[in-house]
Amino acid sequence: MEFPEGLKYTKEHEWARIEGDRVIVGITDFAQEELGDVVFVELPEPGAAVAAEGTFGVVESVKAVSDLYCPVSGTVLEINTDLEDHPELVNDSPYEDGWMIVIEASNS
Repeated sequence: MEFPEGLKYTKEHEWARIEGDRVIVGITDFAQEELGDVVFVELPEPGAAVAAEGTFGVVESVKAVSDLYCPVSGTVLEINTDLEDHPELVNDSPYEDGWMIVIEASNS
């Protein structure tokens, strides 16, 4: 199981890579392994406001449907549109190609 350095982790198994006021968010290798094969990811639209510890989307696997929790408050700048057609990227590359959203943090 992989846990890259330089990331922050939540108790709900999301990870955050902080780059200035931008925060890139995804789920951990542990979370994707527990979920099994991811078949669908629902993400907010760019421009949406998100709140720390609030939900920002849903990930559906062959085993379960799970809420995704935001590590910081702010505005969604970007979503990983590749996940619409290739949700398996969450399983294959949770820390690189399987990232989910980029947030402009409201309180860096």
